[in-house]
Amino acid sequence: QVQLVESGGGLVQPGGSLRLSCAASGSIFTINAMGWYLQAPGKERELVATISRGGSTNYADSVKGRFTISRDNAKNTVYLQMNSLKPEDTAVYYCYADIISLSRWSADDYWGQGTQVTVSS
Repeated sequence: QVQLVESGGGLVQPGGSLRLSCAASGSIFTINAMGWYLQAPGKERELVATISRGGSTNYADSVKGRFTISRDNAKNTVYLQMNSLKPEDTAVYYCYADIISLSRWSADDYWGQGTQVTVSS
């Protein structure tokens, strides 16, 4: 069984910073891509950023230059450093990982439970 556990969300003022973390655990053989999505109230879930196992990154245009995704392969953890936060960044943030588990021996997408980020004065 594989689990993704997120942490680091909260309330922050506009212009502030937050760092999200997401740790994968369980019967993991290897983790391919990892990433973050957000879902604002009444809207579809949308991509924030992704990172390959080798460190190649991809960002939504709305967060380029403000957010940085990184990962620690030894810890099976992905991070999202969010700077210069805006009220429109308010959403539930979900991490995901493309994982080959020891039980299934196939690449499957796993999702975290979501963490709320609220940007407000």
